[in-house]
Amino acid sequence: MEIGELLSFKPESIQKRKQNDEDNDKDKIHSIDKRQKIDEKILELVAQADDDEEEAQILDENGLKKLALLFEKRVLKNQVTRLKFPDQPEKFMESEIELFEVIQQLRPVATFPDLYSLMISIGMLSSMLELLNHANSDVSAAIVEILNELTDVDVLHESTKGGDHLMNFLKEQEITKLLVNCLERYNEAVKEEADAVHNILGIFENITDLRPNMCKEIADQGLLAWILKRLKVKQYDANKLYCSEILSILLQNDNDNRVLLGNLDGIDILLQQLAVYKKHDPAEGDAEEVEYMENVFNCLCSSLLAKENRTHFLKGEGCQLMNLMLREKKLSRNGALKVLDFALSTADGKENCQKFIDILGLRTIFPLFMKTPKKNKKRLLSSEEFEEHLCSIISNLLRNTKGSQKQ
Repeated sequence: MEIGELLSFKPESIQKRKQNDEDNDKDKIHSIDKRQKIDEKILELVAQADDDEEEAQILDENGLKKLALLFEKRVLKNQVTRLKFPDQPEKFMESEIELFEVIQQLRPVATFPDLYSLMISIGMLSSMLELLNHANSDVSAAIVEILNELTDVDVLHESTKGGDHLMNFLKEQEITKLLVNCLERYNEAVKEEADAVHNILGIFENITDLRPNMCKEIADQGLLAWILKRLKVKQYDANKLYCSEILSILLQNDNDNRVLLGNLDGIDILLQQLAVYKKHDPAEGDAEEVEYMENVFNCLCSSLLAKENRTHFLKGEGCQLMNLMLREKKLSRNGALKVLDFALSTADGKENCQKFIDILGLRTIFPLFMKTPKKNKKRLLSSEEFEEHLCSIISNLLRNTKGSQKQ
């Protein structure tokens, strides 16, 4: 073999390896191109789906009427099958599922307050309210969720006309009674039903925000009694906190509701709730339970603005409980000071002032007056507020117990 041939000679294995490398590179490039095309297609489909969803969420009068017609058909079908097979759930289960599905399709309506008037005129909202009494709690809970969204304050501010029509209609239909009935039958041990209770409380918050003058009507129709009953449940949870917030709203500016609370033994119930925090602070790090305790103190303060409740407070040994709280270095001491200020104020607090002196309350008050507790970020009252309440209490004691025996 010549020298030129030797230099140009390449073994067959090397040629094959080179060919394989080139093929592999081509395959990789092809694979990358293919993957890029797939990714682009996925992005295109996602974008298309988003566009379709946006289009589906745009609702007009014709779309609402079609939705209402479908809703009425599903409601009727479910009613018929339930009446026909009352003891055979498997026979009406399919219609129940279909009804639940169409209820979920109603949710976008809550974002179009301008359509509320039409929804009322075609009877759609009436049918929804009827479903609050549905035997299946899942169905009624779904309706409750939509009502909470429909009455959202921010949404209703977008359309004053639609909001007014909605609130007037709900008042005519005695929405409070319907919702209280739901509260009575829901089992909060079931998460879905506990969520429904939370949504109902949200509806009442929305209503009282939009129509403060309905607070008395809401309390009279059973909500105040239910809240007091719910507060008696020992275990603390989010719904208990929400109940305390709604109770505070109902008592804030309505003296009739304060009197009603006293007639329902509400003062005793509130004192029992606070007695838990006499020697024990709320769970460490649980800001919500601290808020709950503060709400109950505020509710008690509001209720004491009604002179009738001063007597309930006296009989329920409220002075004794507040005195014990003042002696303990717990968070409850701040709320107790505030409550005492309300209980002893004006001539209506004369009997409570005398009782406070009889239980040696001055021995508790004056050390606090002489040395205001140091600043603490966990405290519910500032140093200035603490001193203000102390001075007010001493002033009321002096005014209402002239001639009393000195301690």
